[in-house]
Amino acid sequence: MSPIRLLIVDDHPIVRDGLRGVFADDAGFEVAGEAADGAEAVRLARRLDVDVVLMDLRMPVMGGVEATARLKELRHPARVLILTTYDTDRDVLPAVRAGATGYLLKDVPREELIRAVRAAHAGESVLAPAVAGTLMGLAGGTGADDPNPPGGPLSPREVEVLRLVAEGTTNRTAARRLLISETTVKTHLLHIYAKLGVRDRAAAVAAAYKRGLLD
Repeated sequence: MSPIRLLIVDDHPIVRDGLRGVFADDAGFEVAGEAADGAEAVRLARRLDVDVVLMDLRMPVMGGVEATARLKELRHPARVLILTTYDTDRDVLPAVRAGATGYLLKDVPREELIRAVRAAHAGESVLAPAVAGTLMGLAGGTGADDPNPPGGPLSPREVEVLRLVAEGTTNRTAARRLLISETTVKTHLLHIYAKLGVRDRAAAVAAAYKRGLLD
């Protein structure tokens, strides 16, 4: 099996060195390149054929949210895993809207980071516990009459989860049918709630039908 090709994006060289060291001795990964800002990340991602981008948020020239959105606009297949120190709603939600597959904090243990990169490469959503709580709080506080509802397209996997929810399946059944963990299903639902601007499963299904996401 080919190693997962990584692009490390951070404006601090010492952080990039540390992240490179995390994956250096694991044959399952290959650090294909490094970038110091979002604009350079977009250029390198296209040139180096990477699988996962470890993306910082706040950088000069172009930040992580804009770079993530740009990669999605270009239909680049790489998964973007945000790795930052910021977990406020004004940081988390724009990254989710832009299309980030996951959102982790820089204090994540090495083993968890490695697992998260593998999960992101497999198309699974990965959220730090604090970030999941932030998204749940946003979803819980947003109603159908919100004048500025969250937006952003759902990923193919999120649509799959939502379709199963519309069929009335439980999280456990959905996990079994999609061959993913129940925790991953819950994480996908948090993303869905945030993107659709709803607070529960029924509202998510209704919003999806209204948007034409479900037949």
